[in-house]
Amino acid sequence: MKNNLKVERARRSWTQGELAEKVQVSRQTINAIEQGKFNLSTILALKMAAVFEIPLDLLLELEEKAWQA
Repeated sequence: MKNNLKVERARRSWTQGELAEKVQVSRQTINAIEQGKFNLSTILALKMAAVFEIPLDLLLELEEKAWQA
């Protein structure tokens, strides 16, 4: 799954720490998500979409390889 977290965060000039506070996770979690080392839970993804005030599908994209079994 590809995420646009870093792009959306940069649009708002937020640090990883600021976003982490808003969604109640650690800065390290935000870093891991941005680097693709951690997949968001549904709850965390919905929180982030709400904080960014964007639809979830603008934050997350299902990559082609995810469709291949």
